[in-house]
Amino acid sequence: MRDRRYAWTWLFGAVCPERGVGAAVVLPHVNVEAMNAHLAEIGRRVAQGSHAVLVLDRAGWHTSPRLRVPENITLLWLPPYAPESNPVEQVWAYLRANFLSHRVWDGYEAIVEACCDAWNRLMDTPERLASITRRVWAKAVTG
Repeated sequence: MRDRRYAWTWLFGAVCPERGVGAAVVLPHVNVEAMNAHLAEIGRRVAQGSHAVLVLDRAGWHTSPRLRVPENITLLWLPPYAPESNPVEQVWAYLRANFLSHRVWDGYEAIVEACCDAWNRLMDTPERLASITRRVWAKAVTG
């Protein structure tokens, strides 16, 4: 027996290892509009009076001139072909390994719920989030 149905969704997420927090949206498509929704959510979550640096690969929806980047965010693109340099890649690996892989859900809404639940469970453990995303080269700057 095989289940040949398929549906998927996209979990856009960003984290701050120093604060042990993140911002995410779950959307049905990957495009500039989705990235703009994600940037707006991140912008709302940046601590008052702070500025975020968002590390990104060079996907088309990350580099589009149609992006609306909030004033409290600066985009920092990784070198080409270096996605492993982005700490959030470990978040995706952790979520797949612990909550999202090798499972079958009953439909799109169940997939969205599973993504939200997985993200929220990781956000409920800020020490784990920090341990898998903190890098010696990325330090918070105060002053």
